[in-house]
Amino acid sequence: MDKTREVLSCSICLELLKDPVTLPCGHNYCKTCVERCWDNGEEKNICQCPQCRQTFTPKPLLQKNTVLADLVEELKKTDAADLCYAGPEDVACDVCTGRKMKALKSCLLCVVSYCEQHLQPHLEAPAFKRHKLVHPSKRLQEIICSQHEEEKKMFCRNDQQLICHLCAVDQHKDHDTVTAAAERREREKEVDQSRGRIQQRIQQREEEVKLLQQEEKNITISADKAVEDSQETLNHLIQNLQRMISDEKQQIRSQQQREMVRVRGLQQQLEQEITELKSKDAELQQLSLIDSHTVFLQNLSSLSEVSEDTLSSRTHVRPQVCYEEVAAAVSASRARLQDLLRDSWSNISLMLAPEPKTRDEFLRYSVDITMDPNTADSWLRLSEGNRRVMNMREDQSPPHHPDRLIDYHQVLSKEPLTGRCYWEVEWTGGVEFSVSYKDISRSGEESSFGYNDKSWSLDCDNFGCSFTHNRVTSEVSSVPSSRVGVYLDHSAGLLSFYSVSDTMTLLHRVQTSFTQPLHAGLWVGPNAKCEFVFREL
Repeated sequence: MDKTREVLSCSICLELLKDPVTLPCGHNYCKTCVERCWDNGEEKNICQCPQCRQTFTPKPLLQKNTVLADLVEELKKTDAADLCYAGPEDVACDVCTGRKMKALKSCLLCVVSYCEQHLQPHLEAPAFKRHKLVHPSKRLQEIICSQHEEEKKMFCRNDQQLICHLCAVDQHKDHDTVTAAAERREREKEVDQSRGRIQQRIQQREEEVKLLQQEEKNITISADKAVEDSQETLNHLIQNLQRMISDEKQQIRSQQQREMVRVRGLQQQLEQEITELKSKDAELQQLSLIDSHTVFLQNLSSLSEVSEDTLSSRTHVRPQVCYEEVAAAVSASRARLQDLLRDSWSNISLMLAPEPKTRDEFLRYSVDITMDPNTADSWLRLSEGNRRVMNMREDQSPPHHPDRLIDYHQVLSKEPLTGRCYWEVEWTGGVEFSVSYKDISRSGEESSFGYNDKSWSLDCDNFGCSFTHNRVTSEVSSVPSSRVGVYLDHSAGLLSFYSVSDTMTLLHRVQTSFTQPLHAGLWVGPNAKCEFVFREL
């Protein structure tokens, strides 16, 4: 058929021949097409075949090729007939013999599907007036009760199945039964809610794709700018610093590649999910167009449920790596001696290093944390060089100090934290592991870790965890071990809490933007056995 269509098509307009004419060279064209081709030619008195370029002088008289015209008409009829035949996805007419036509309607009383031709008696004959015609269905037999030969117009909510009227007063007489129409109305509400959730998720994923696409651009721009700025600065150094330029460029590109792979991977997952969600939405929309309540409910039960996205967004859009800090560090190092430059280069390499994965990698960023006694609540006692804190369950009567946290059993560290930092805490009882700006309130509810915009707090006990910031609390599914690790990348706005054992298990991660140096913080519950120990790593 494809070969026939090709032979009967005009090589100029690429459509089936209209008023076909044959040139003396034997090639066929639409009469209008070949005349227009000749009229637009550079030499009006010279006529050529558009295919073989044979020249005709004088201009040949174009006569309609009636044989080709008849063949084209037959091909058009065949094409039209093909559109009416049933394909693999169509409901076929049960009456047709040989090649079956598409069914236009199904009759619930006859339990037969009819094409347009065989449907005519149902539309015209009075004997078929009471027959109910519905949208064609391949599962027509399933909506007729096999025991009573009645249409299943009722729905049993106890057994979650379609039944007929006789079943409703027999096997299901003590069950909660309703009409199929009533059940459909209830189920349509569920369908609408499901579609609403799907569309919301589609919109969310599309927004996340846009954010990832923008992040991809920012990564490239920032990386390119970092390479350019750093090269401009380092090129002023003596020749033995050229190696540092090459090393720095390689690390930036490696970081860029890692980020690009991550972003593109997430983007591909989101686009795949969007496609799947749109497909499911289309199925549900098509389902809503079905006329028959029973067919609707039957088809609905065959559709797979849409999995609920109970987890928070999988996508964590991270701010771009601060390559500018790399260029600034290199620029500041230019005036120093070579030994000082070597030390600065070590710090730059750490900034470009990927996020730690193993405990050994985290320990590269370990810091020695000590508590500030002037900030400790009066119930808390510090020991072990201010690395251990315990709730004594009574006032310890410390001297007054303006920095003291007075309404909650809290304490802040002495050391301000910037850059990349990591520390670990051993604990028992009920605890909050926090980071906070130094200017947090000293009293009132605003002074409680997590209940303001100046602190971030992970609340843990033996039963589980929750995370709070700016009065918004979210549950954490994992239960931590007796040692918790806290990782801070201040410039990247990354704060992570880990359960430390043989492996590092992520408890919670925060992606934000820090505007001040941070201090480690602890809240110690009113349990006398609760003890927090900071150990040197």
